[in-house]
Amino acid sequence: MKRSLAILLAVCMIFVLCACGAQETAPVSESVAEESVSAEETSSVDLQILMEEDDSMINTYSLLAVNPDANFVDADGNAVSDVELNTAGADALINWMLSEEGEELAANFGYDEYGEHLFYGLKDAPVSEAEIPEATDETKEIRISTTTSVNDSGLLGYLLPIFEKEYGYDVEVFSAGTGKAIANAKDGNADLILVHAKAQEEEFVADGFARVVDGMDSERLSFLYNYFVLCGPSADPAGVADCDSVLDAFAAIADGEYKFISRGDMSGTHTKELSLWPEELGITEEPDSFADYSDWYISSNAGMGVCLTMAEEEGAYVLSDKATFLTFRANDGELEEAA
Repeated sequence: MKRSLAILLAVCMIFVLCACGAQETAPVSESVAEESVSAEETSSVDLQILMEEDDSMINTYSLLAVNPDANFVDADGNAVSDVELNTAGADALINWMLSEEGEELAANFGYDEYGEHLFYGLKDAPVSEAEIPEATDETKEIRISTTTSVNDSGLLGYLLPIFEKEYGYDVEVFSAGTGKAIANAKDGNADLILVHAKAQEEEFVADGFARVVDGMDSERLSFLYNYFVLCGPSADPAGVADCDSVLDAFAAIADGEYKFISRGDMSGTHTKELSLWPEELGITEEPDSFADYSDWYISSNAGMGVCLTMAEEEGAYVLSDKATFLTFRANDGELEEAA
C-alpha cells in the first residue's frame, strides 16, 4: 500500500512539473513568434515589392566632381559667371566615400534594421587611399547635388554626420531627381554630384562639367548599386508577380491599363522606367507621348516619396529604388521629401 502510494505521488509530481514547464515555455515561444513577424507583415502599407533583382533593374550610383573651368549655364542656357567651387572639399568627400571606411559604411547601411542590404558595393569600384585633410575656413562648406533616392533612403543622413565629425566639414545637400540634380551642378551650385543615370552622367562628362579627381582614372566614379523594384498593391491585378521578367510585367500593366505612377521628372528612376515600357507604346518624357494613356498613366513630376504615397493611395503600380521603398514601408508610409 505504501509502495503504491509512493508511486502515485511520484506520478503526480511529474505531471505538476510538466504542466509548470509548459506554462513557463509558452510565453517564450509566443515572443519568438512575435519577433519573427517581418516589417512587411506589421506595416500598415499595402504597397509591396512584386518584382525585383531582374537584370534590367540594376541601379548604379556614381560620384562626379564638378569642373571649376566648365562653361556654366542656367536653366535657359545663359552663361553663368563668377562661379566658385570648393574643389578641395569635394575631393575630401569623394575620397572618404571611396575609402574602405566609406564604402563599408554605405554597403552596410540599413542591414541591422531591415535584415537585408539597401546598397551593395560594386565589385570593381575605385578605392581611395588618399589622406583626408581636415577642413579649413576656406574648404569647410561643401555642396553636394544628389538624387532623392539617395537622400530619402537615409543614406546621406547616416554617412555625412560621420564624415563631418571626423574632418570638420559642413555638407549642404541639394536633393532632386537626377536631371535636376545635374542641372543644379551645371548652374555652378554644386561641388560634386551623386546620381544614378549613366547616360546623363556621360553627357555631363562629355560637356566638360566633370573633372578627374587626383588618383582616379576617370571622371565618373561608380561605387554602389542596388535594384529598382516594381511595387504595387497586394491584390496585384496585373499579375506582375507571376511575370517572367520586368519587361513582361510592364507590358501586363499597359495591356490591362492598370494605374501606374511615373516620376515624370527625368530622374534616374524615371529614365529607367521609360526603358521598360513596350516600344510600341511610344512613351517618352514628352507629355504628348502618353496623352492617350491618361486614364492609367499618371506623370507626377515629383520625388520618390510622393510617388510611393500616390501609389499607395491609388492602388497603383510604381517603380522605386529598393532603399527608399523599404524606408517608406518601415515608416508606415511616412517619408519626408528632401528640400
